[in-house]
Amino acid sequence: MDILQLILSILPPIIAIGLALITKEVISSLLIGILAGTLIYSQGNVVGMVTATFELMGNKIGDNVNILIFLGLLGALVVIVTRAGGSAAYGEWASRKLTTRRGAALATSALGCLIFIDDYFNCLSVGTVMRPVTDKHRISRAKLAYLLDATAAPICIIAPVSSWGASVASYMADATGLNGMTTFVKTIPYNFYAILTIIMILVVCLTKLNYGPMAKFEKNAIEKGDLFTHTENVVTDDFGGNNGGKALKGKVYDLVIPILALIVCTVIAMVYTGGGFSGTPFLSSFGECDSSFSLVLGSFLGLVVTFILYIPRKVLSFVDFMGGITEGIKSMVPAFTILILAWTIGGVCSSDYLNTGELVGNAISNSAFPTFLLPAVIMVVAAFLGFSTGTSWGTMAILIPIGAAIASAPQTQHLLLPIFGCTLGGAVYGDH
Repeated sequence: MDILQLILSILPPIIAIGLALITKEVISSLLIGILAGTLIYSQGNVVGMVTATFELMGNKIGDNVNILIFLGLLGALVVIVTRAGGSAAYGEWASRKLTTRRGAALATSALGCLIFIDDYFNCLSVGTVMRPVTDKHRISRAKLAYLLDATAAPICIIAPVSSWGASVASYMADATGLNGMTTFVKTIPYNFYAILTIIMILVVCLTKLNYGPMAKFEKNAIEKGDLFTHTENVVTDDFGGNNGGKALKGKVYDLVIPILALIVCTVIAMVYTGGGFSGTPFLSSFGECDSSFSLVLGSFLGLVVTFILYIPRKVLSFVDFMGGITEGIKSMVPAFTILILAWTIGGVCSSDYLNTGELVGNAISNSAFPTFLLPAVIMVVAAFLGFSTGTSWGTMAILIPIGAAIASAPQTQHLLLPIFGCTLGGAVYGDH
């Protein structure tokens, strides 16, 4: 094998990772990595570099446009449900019904698991809603923050109908050519960090287990009523509970029904696009479905159900509802950007351009490196990159195409799912 060819093929992802570590900024790092790859592909021709970059980017957007539409619709649903006050209604219910610290902690985690469609929406809305409840039962703000963050990302990264699931599935589909959603679901058993973190949340909620610095925070909260342990930085954000100063009219079911509608409508759409309504066996239709188009149909129908639920009851005005759609789509612009760049750098590493996967796979198979260690190595790299950059999305965007490329060689194909599972788990761990 030509060593120079191998080095040039892995240079773009190495540049992207290195710059992400140095600058702590993923978007520029991905873009420079892409430009480096297309410059190599164009054999140093700068005009060819620019042409190849945007030609590839345009093709990737066209191939994955349904994911972008889904994320826009999902962002709209998140903002609209927030404005309606369903989350706030849950908090009011919990405040009346819960009488113990254990119950308050479990209710916080349960709401976090229920709002699995987006991690930022999860943390901000659950934190705002449950803060008065946990304060009432003297749960420290540090413990509340732990319950929120340790629930949000792990539940999102194993939920197919979520912004995370859709994005990761699109990375996997683009990098492997396989059904992205099916591949994503198959990686869930390998995502040990997410699964064990959710189990740990239950252990922490059901027992009095507090260790390390958390023990001090909890001791001060219980014995002295000091929720901050000498920290005066009190957060007063009203995300999900203010609605511009207007009185909220939402009920608990105004939170639950839109989420259930999203799930049910997406499942029905998967059956439909997989041929389940025209003779294909029910279970087989999931494997045959167009997952990205199904997500679009499901989220659109979920939005329609939400409209029917809110507007006749005047939970939201028509103007507020439509304004929520605009605001929700705007909130997804950072996600759109990372997705497009991730698809593009994956294309640069594909067999149509630098052929990174085959070259790296052959190099590994011809070396003395034990291939069974690849998932563990990739998890460590993902954890380090996630910790260094502070973004699990950016980490997955960089590493999934690389992992798929490595697993494309015949000698490493059997490691595809473990590599993906370790990439996702490591990215979330590093971010945490």
